[in-house]
Amino acid sequence: MTDHAQLSRLDLNLLVSLDALLTERSVTRAAERLHLSQPALSASLSKLRVHFGDQILARRGNSYELTPLAVRLAEHTSTALESARRVFETQASWSPSESTREFSIYGSDYGFVTIGRAVSALAAQRAPGVRFRFMLHNPTIVDDALTRLRSVDGMVIPHGHVTDMPYADLWRDDWVAIVDEKHFGSDDELTMQRISEAPWALTFQSRTAFTSAARQIQQLGVEPRIAVVVESFLSLPHFIVDTDRIGLIQSAVIPTVSAVPGIRVVPLPFAATPIVNALWWHPVHGRDPEHAWMRELFAEAARSLDGSS
Repeated sequence: MTDHAQLSRLDLNLLVSLDALLTERSVTRAAERLHLSQPALSASLSKLRVHFGDQILARRGNSYELTPLAVRLAEHTSTALESARRVFETQASWSPSESTREFSIYGSDYGFVTIGRAVSALAAQRAPGVRFRFMLHNPTIVDDALTRLRSVDGMVIPHGHVTDMPYADLWRDDWVAIVDEKHFGSDDELTMQRISEAPWALTFQSRTAFTSAARQIQQLGVEPRIAVVVESFLSLPHFIVDTDRIGLIQSAVIPTVSAVPGIRVVPLPFAATPIVNALWWHPVHGRDPEHAWMRELFAEAARSLDGSS
């Protein structure tokens, strides 16, 4: 039997039920979420159990837990449901001013307060019904970018982390250091010796998740003494204040970070390689006119960022 024949025998409404059951882990709550009766959703669960040969939800005391198979299904289900939704939202003709589409973008908080904010402002002027959903990425999402980008519209991240995917360069940025003003006098200069001796608060410090400036420090022969790792650029100053730690931020967020009392921004004692931020997307979106409009919106917002910098 061909794959198409097997698919034609399936009730694709079960995909919606499966997603709700995996998310809510309760027949009652899943039925409420879908505005269905509990017997109706129980019938869907029975069909799913027969199809997969698995309980999907297993009772543990007074609650239910996902079976090992259900845990594996959870991520695939949400991706498949999102892909199906995009198929049936596609229109022969599309007008931004009349659209109610939601674009979903992965990125860091740094990306959200820079390009994300600029894109949102432009969209409000051009297409008031269009929504953007900005979602924080993490090392797992970035490492699995090929799969993740299939079900979202893009990811804003500098070069060096995603490969073999379409992209559009957005804006360049530089690195600076942040320190506590009580532990770093106004006349002090950050030196390589201090970099090697002081403790550090770094962001995304792992084998595959890192900042280019932190990696460059290592390439200069210095292994930073890491005191704390936080996966947020905007939270970083709060781990620097009242300590002798050093942190790294991008120039574009200096105004935001400098608003934290006690933080001082200082230049690095070496020529840090600038970062080139880019919008990455899956090839499946290449011919989508709505997606092309979104990409142009990012390009226009990036030109405003370069101008302000």
